[in-house]
Amino acid sequence: MQLRRGLLRALRNTGIIVIYQTPDMRVLWGQNVPVEWSDGDIFGKTDHEFLSGPMAGRIAEIKLEILSTGVPEKLEFHEGVEGGGRWYDMWIDADRSDEDEIVGVVTTMVEVTERKRREQTLRTLLREVSHRSKNLLAIIQSIATHTGRHASGIDSFIDRFRGRLHSLASSQDLVTSSNWRGAMLSELVEGQIARYREDDEEGISFEGVNVHLNPNAALHIGLALHELVVNSISHGALSQPGGRVRLTATFDGDAKDDAGSGLVLTWSEAAGAAGLPERKDFASVALERVVPMSLDGKARFEVSEERLDYRLEIPPANFEAA
Repeated sequence: MQLRRGLLRALRNTGIIVIYQTPDMRVLWGQNVPVEWSDGDIFGKTDHEFLSGPMAGRIAEIKLEILSTGVPEKLEFHEGVEGGGRWYDMWIDADRSDEDEIVGVVTTMVEVTERKRREQTLRTLLREVSHRSKNLLAIIQSIATHTGRHASGIDSFIDRFRGRLHSLASSQDLVTSSNWRGAMLSELVEGQIARYREDDEEGISFEGVNVHLNPNAALHIGLALHELVVNSISHGALSQPGGRVRLTATFDGDAKDDAGSGLVLTWSEAAGAAGLPERKDFASVALERVVPMSLDGKARFEVSEERLDYRLEIPPANFEAA
């Protein structure tokens, strides 16, 4: 009796649920029984009277089978609504007398709700990572394809492709640091400009509203900014001393849907000393087709001998007002 009291006291401290039932499936005694189960008092009750959910009937069937065969079973028991409730690891075994006769059934249960929730969260995160990785690979494939089409040689391809990948990585770092929620427009602009103009704070001015871009918008707008900055440094205003570029962000009352006003980004600059290049290159493809199509938006890219003006209309689904 002293040993039994000691074992029961030790069991009470573990939180492990133990239920002993007689061959007629009625509870003889239980330890650490949840209060939710008949207020914790299940003496004399059958499984159907204190367990709930679709598994209750199945558990009763398994116990009857174990009383007949003596073969133990392990299973997972979920109590409650889908996506909630509690989870248990359950072991069911027969109790035998000294004469090896089955005289009862012992059920041992350990709650594993937190573990199950962590597993579900991890599965959700892995699916999200897989989805985003596929999207990122698709963007890289598009960049590689279009860069190759407009490159004059392998050296030109490597140089331009590397620059675009670095731009993509810079935007991706902002998205990742926010736990995949996206990036602020001002941070995205600052990051893309700083890669080339960190010692010049006056060359490019950014004015207007600041919004929080979703991950897809951050990556593609970052790519557009990269092309505009590189093009300006090579041929435009930033290729000459004192050259200035004006970037503005405004809400457009004409670009509306049920969610509200769209966002309009406008990039304006004068031509450099060497004049602006022709539009038939990856920059124009990215700015006029790839970026607006990825955002379900519109773009206007105008190049003359004296000026370059780019207007990108971004639907509300791509951002939230700061």
